[in-house]
Amino acid sequence: MAISVLEVRDTVVPPRVRVPSLRLVPAPSATVARRLPVAVLAAALIGIVEAVGLLAVALAGLDGVLASPVRLPGWVLAPGLVLVAGWIVLAAAGGAALIDGAGRRLVRTVAYGELAFLGLLAVVATTTSLVVAAPAGLPLPLLLLVLAGVPVGKLLLVGAPSAVRWIDAGPRIRERRVDPVAAHRLLATLTLGVIGIALAAVAVLLPVHDGGLHAPASAVFVQH
Repeated sequence: MAISVLEVRDTVVPPRVRVPSLRLVPAPSATVARRLPVAVLAAALIGIVEAVGLLAVALAGLDGVLASPVRLPGWVLAPGLVLVAGWIVLAAAGGAALIDGAGRRLVRTVAYGELAFLGLLAVVATTTSLVVAAPAGLPLPLLLLVLAGVPVGKLLLVGAPSAVRWIDAGPRIRERRVDPVAAHRLLATLTLGVIGIALAAVAVLLPVHDGGLHAPASAVFVQH
């Protein structure tokens, strides 16, 4: 005898058995390789090449400043060097962070700063006589316009839909690899020992002429 409404329902209607779906849903794999978008690669390369170019220009400019008869005071030279060094590091770090998928904020911040600097330089060049002529004989407005294409290009590339999706996916998951030194510790030790013995043999067995120990190192190197 049914003593409740639930039991009456179970005696009249056959119970329904729910079978879970047998469809296999593939789980997202964390090791699937992600394809680097062209826009991200181009923006990162622009930042890295810009950092290398800035380093070359800074070294050439520093050589010219040190060789110039007009010596700048240290309180003027030191902030300029720190500013250029920071600019180089930020430009390269922005490109590396973009490739890794960590974010595009650094690239955009550096690009906006470069546009502001070029705008300030254009105002100074048109309103004062501090900037007389551009290098390589180019007109200064044309040179500034060409240089402005670098930050504008970076902003357009990092704003592309493929770059936005790349950043939204987050940083890439890197596979953990075994340290080759730890895996081949004996071989690394033997290689280091052979290199040390070879350097010691070169220093002991090769004779030194023309001044002996008091000769300059460059002269000894050239003779050997």
